[in-house]
Amino acid sequence: QVQLVESGGGLVQVGGSLRLSCAASERTFSSEAVGWFRQGPGKEREFIAVISWSGSVTFYADSMKGRFTVSRDNAKNTVYLQMNSLKPDDTAVYTCAAAPSGSWRDPVSYEYWGQGTQVTVSS
Repeated sequence: QVQLVESGGGLVQVGGSLRLSCAASERTFSSEAVGWFRQGPGKEREFIAVISWSGSVTFYADSMKGRFTVSRDNAKNTVYLQMNSLKPDDTAVYTCAAAPSGSWRDPVSYEYWGQGTQVTVSS
């Protein structure tokens, strides 16, 4: 059973940056693709990005391209989400998920989930 723990969320002003981390409890994490999702207040869960097990392949939702960057350090069992030029609409709970068995965009494909970290962007 892989446990995922997100960190790095918090309160940031418009235009600021944050780097979220997703740390895994098992080394098998390094053989799994990892996705990031977010859910804002009153909104559906939204796909942000996914990174392959090696880190060589990344895929982003169109609306996230250019501002968000996903990366990973398998030696540390950690995946990162760098977020720049943050806007109030980016306010959400950000969650990482691992081991997708189907579409990388679809939350139901993922086997393991973290608890999420809150990001609040103030104007």
